[in-house]
Amino acid sequence: MKIRTLVALVGAAAALAACTMSSPRPTPVAANPAPTGVEGSWADPNGIISTFQSGTFTTRTTDSNQLLASGTYVNTSPSLVEINMTSLVRKTQSKVNCALVAQSQLNCTSDAGAQFTLTRRM
Repeated sequence: MKIRTLVALVGAAAALAACTMSSPRPTPVAANPAPTGVEGSWADPNGIISTFQSGTFTTRTTDSNQLLASGTYVNTSPSLVEINMTSLVRKTQSKVNCALVAQSQLNCTSDAGAQFTLTRRM
């Protein structure tokens, strides 16, 4: 009799355990993929914002969003970019070569030899 009672209790416990509602598993949310290449917005130490979008390059001020320079860019390798731009302030054309040294850092050198760093904006 004791074995029969024990089996009945174990069976009832198993049945109750199967009936309990457990909260559904949360669906994993895909994280935003890490940016690749230079596409997107970049800032220099002075707060000037440069944007690379589908082969078009622009530079604007942060306070008034005034366009300072515009042009085009090409990826010469996965980590090198060549920018051909016109400065609307100086009314000059120049070429700038940039190296993507990290996903958030772009080191650039103008054809006049000036060097500057851009940092990716998120």
